[in-house]
Amino acid sequence: MDRTVNASALPQVAHDLSLWGLFLQADWVVKLVMILLLLASVWVWAIVFEKVTTLRKMNRAADGFEDRFWSGGSLDELFMREGEQPLHPLAAVFGAAMREWRRSANATGSAVAGVKERVERAMTVTIGREMERMERWMVFLASVGSVGPFVGLFGTVWGIMNSFSAIAGMQNTNLAVVAPGIAEALFATAIGLVAAIPAVLAYNKINTDLARYAARLEGFATEFAAIVSRQADQAAAQPARPAATAAAE
Repeated sequence: MDRTVNASALPQVAHDLSLWGLFLQADWVVKLVMILLLLASVWVWAIVFEKVTTLRKMNRAADGFEDRFWSGGSLDELFMREGEQPLHPLAAVFGAAMREWRRSANATGSAVAGVKERVERAMTVTIGREMERMERWMVFLASVGSVGPFVGLFGTVWGIMNSFSAIAGMQNTNLAVVAPGIAEALFATAIGLVAAIPAVLAYNKINTDLARYAARLEGFATEFAAIVSRQADQAAAQPARPAATAAAE
């Protein structure tokens, strides 16, 4: 009885309920959870900035390249300017197709008949490689978006367990004693949501933009394959005509 009275009679220690105070007063496990979630949140925003910037840059470069491609100039000259050392995925797809097309430029008969399929395979492989590079770190965004709240919840559960243990030891259920420990624990869940919500929104937006860009590459590949098919038919009908020099029509 004396123990209970003495604990109640002691002056209550003032708790800092600011965000920084909640972090400093939290258990070391909860602190570790908070630090991991904060680092994940920073990395999420870094990935979002890099992806958004890269997609804008790639779309602008693709716009300019398509204008030059359909301008009626020589494909050989365009290949030498941009296809040999491509600076963006669309130029890389074009370069891969032109390299394959050039290898078959002097072929006749069955080799010419199969050049369209070889060019299509080269472009398909290049599209897959370029999109794989552009989709890097997307799995991290998805993982943070799905796992972040549960990691924060783990920190909350751990913190509340410690809070109730402390309450049992003090034998004091006064709200002023209970609230700070629970607030520290719930802070972990809040940080988990801060990391997860932007990650989910960014993943959905960037994934949609990447899908549109992949469709743009595939559309260009289809159009270029049609050009190659026409050139192959003309080369088969007129073997003396130089190939891979016609402008896009």
